[in-house]
Amino acid sequence: MLYKILRKTLLTLIAALLCGSAWAQTEESDTEMVLPDLEQIRMEVNDVQSPYYYPTLTAKYYSNDTTMTLDEYSYYYLGYTFQEDYNPYRKSEYAHQIDHLYKQGRKLSVAEYENLIKFAQQTLNDDPFDLRQINILIYALKGVNRYKEASVWQYRLDHLVDAILRTGDGLTPETAWHVIYPGHEYIILNCLGMKGVEFVFVAPCYDYIEIEENNRRIEGFYFNVERILDVYDTKYCHEEGNE
Repeated sequence: MLYKILRKTLLTLIAALLCGSAWAQTEESDTEMVLPDLEQIRMEVNDVQSPYYYPTLTAKYYSNDTTMTLDEYSYYYLGYTFQEDYNPYRKSEYAHQIDHLYKQGRKLSVAEYENLIKFAQQTLNDDPFDLRQINILIYALKGVNRYKEASVWQYRLDHLVDAILRTGDGLTPETAWHVIYPGHEYIILNCLGMKGVEFVFVAPCYDYIEIEENNRRIEGFYFNVERILDVYDTKYCHEEGNE
C-alpha cells in the first residue's frame, strides 16, 4: 500500500531527525483522559456559534492567551483535521536549511540563530502543528536571549502535547492516543523518554509502536490515525491506483 510506504518513510526520517534533540522528558499527562468524539469535534469547530469555532480558537492561540483551556487546545489540535488546508504529509520547504543549522553540533552564531528562527517561523506559518519546528524555535529563541518569546512557545508546545496525551493512555487500541501527523507519534515517545524501535499498522486505524526495553515494562503504545487515513483516502488513494 502507498500509505504504508509513505508512513514508514516518514517515521524513519523523523526518528533520525529527533536524535539529539532538546525535547524535555515528561510523565504522561495527569489530566483526566477524554476519549475524542471526532464527529462532535467536526461539528463544533465548524459552528460559528460554538466556543470551539475554529477561527475563534486560532485567534486565541496566537494572541498568547494563557486562559486557553486544555479542552480548547484539544479542539484546536484535532479540529485542524477538518480544515481545508490540513495535509498530514505536508513537508516544509525550509527543512533543509533548518536541519543544516540545527545539527551543527556546536554553538551557533547570533546570525545563525536568527536564520533558524526565521525558517522555523516560516514553517509554522504554513503548518502550525509542526511540533518539531516549535521545539527548534524555542531552542533558537533562547540562543539569542529572547526568553519571553521562548516561554510563550514552550507554553503552546506543552499544551499541545498535553492535548494529545489526554486522548488516551496508548496502552490499547480503544485508548490509543490520537495524532494528526505521523511524526507526532515519535515526538510523544521522545517526550516520555522512550524510543520506538518498530511499528506495525493494526487495522482499521491504529499504529502500534514497539519501544525499547524499559523499567516500566511497557512493550509499546497504540496511536489512533483515523483522521490521517481519512485524508489519505481522499488525497492519496488515486496515486496507489496508478501503480
